Amino acid sequence: MPDTSFEHDGLAVTGYLSEPEDAAKGGLIVIQEWWGLTPDIKEIADRYAVEGYLAFAPDLYHGEVATEPDEARKLAMSMERDLAAREIDGAIGWLKSVRGVRKVGVVGYCMGGGLSLATAIRPSSNADAVHVYYGGGMPAAEQIATIRVPVLGSYGEDDAGIPVEQVELLRDTLAKQDTPSDITIYPGAGHSFFNDTRPSYNEAAAIDSWLRSVEWFDRYVAS
Repeated sequence: MPDTSFEHDGLAVTGYLSEPEDAAKGGLIVIQEWWGLTPDIKEIADRYAVEGYLAFAPDLYHGEVATEPDEARKLAMSMERDLAAREIDGAIGWLKSVRGVRKVGVVGYCMGGGLSLATAIRPSSNADAVHVYYGGGMPAAEQIATIRVPVLGSYGEDDAGIPVEQVELLRDTLAKQDTPSDITIYPGAGHSFFNDTRPSYNEAAAIDSWLRSVEWFDRYVAS
């Protein structure tokens, strides 16, 4: 599928669009890891398209891609978070108002996982459900308590950067608010366990989280 550019509410957004063969049953925003809009992120968008979703992965680094951790860290730190939020919200709005899908879900990995959870917190996003893959920088309980959209979470028990206590905080806070949620901590899995291009890939956790993701979006996004 080709890279795509559009303008929504005066904001230019670029990224990768993957379209299903038949009419889309919903829309999905696929948010990159800190490496950028890499081929594996595009492949994930393609996988969701096969499942019937109109999937768009915004290019939050605007053409830059990292191959080394230090480079990725610099790109992540230099990314304007407010602009990234506007681009994600704009992509959701574009899928709904221009491409005609009724509901849009958001899934993100690593840095994108954190941005996915932030999208759930942000009322302006108009997201309908999210799947957070090992998103670091866990928000405070007060922010999590404002979430009203369904949240699926996939975390690794051995993720050195995200303590299990933080994941439990997410689970417990959502449960107290009666927000639809399903938070899984995978034993033996570390950070970035879904990325099959990295040594951290964990096949069992990746397969299970994928099946749960499709079921989640079929439940809360498909129409």
